[in-house]
Amino acid sequence: MIRFITYLIISIFGIAVSIAQVKSEEITIKNDSIQLPGTLTFSAEKSPLIIWVHGSGNVDRNGNQMPIVKANYIKQLRDSVNKEGISFFSYDKRTANKNNVAVMMKNGVNFKDFAVDVKTVVSHFKKDTRFTKITLIGHSQGSLVAMLASKDVDKYISLAGPSKSADKAIIKQIKEKAPFLDSINRAHFKELKETGNVKTVNPMLVSIFAKPNQSFLNSWIQYNPSKEFKKINIPTLIINGDKDLQVPISDAEELKKASPKSELVIIKNMNHVLKDIQKDKDNLASYYSADFKLSKKLIETIVSFVKK
Repeated sequence: MIRFITYLIISIFGIAVSIAQVKSEEITIKNDSIQLPGTLTFSAEKSPLIIWVHGSGNVDRNGNQMPIVKANYIKQLRDSVNKEGISFFSYDKRTANKNNVAVMMKNGVNFKDFAVDVKTVVSHFKKDTRFTKITLIGHSQGSLVAMLASKDVDKYISLAGPSKSADKAIIKQIKEKAPFLDSINRAHFKELKETGNVKTVNPMLVSIFAKPNQSFLNSWIQYNPSKEFKKINIPTLIINGDKDLQVPISDAEELKKASPKSELVIIKNMNHVLKDIQKDKDNLASYYSADFKLSKKLIETIVSFVKK
């Protein structure tokens, strides 16, 4: 019993010391007038650093989107890799920071702006001698953004990243879910590509082709992720979950075909917000609660790739 109590005390002390050793810094990186406030966490200097690249929407540094998405998946990943001696930085996407609204209203938002934000963040940490190699993790839409910003990093991970251009992906979704809108949807994208705008938007497609969104959408559909993926010459890893409702594993397989030298890992029971889903009813529920745990396989896969 005494041995057990002693072991327990030592174990608890060890855990406490480990937690205490994780340092946190609040850093705001500026891309001209755009402010990108973020959190850097690390347990030791001269450690590898992960920089997270967000998916679509107003995603903050922790993986939440106001007002309803509260999955907290980025913070969960940050905490998990910190325990393995890997440093982590994530920032509030430009669309998640209210201080950027006036600038975006004035200048608009182009898809490549997100890549320039990432390049600015990478440039900041390339000058920070506390960290060794830099790995970009691009999640969902951020997979393509990270591809465009990967020139000066050491490794790249595509996490739940689409393989098709946005217009082709949306056309496929509309054809499957609302086939009666297929021809109209295709015509809208054709007009957008050829003229830069859609003059008369079908009311049933306004969520996609709303006038304020058209410029950004047009800049986004110019990029084909599979073609951009071929250009990357650093070690790459493709990860997708088989419970992902937004990006099917076929997209991961297409990226692999585009760059055969890359690694591909399909994770059982992982969904789009990286949670381990044992019951299908929990898939959507996990978007709105931080109570669901991350996939352990995901953490193991990322840690192994970053450290090798």
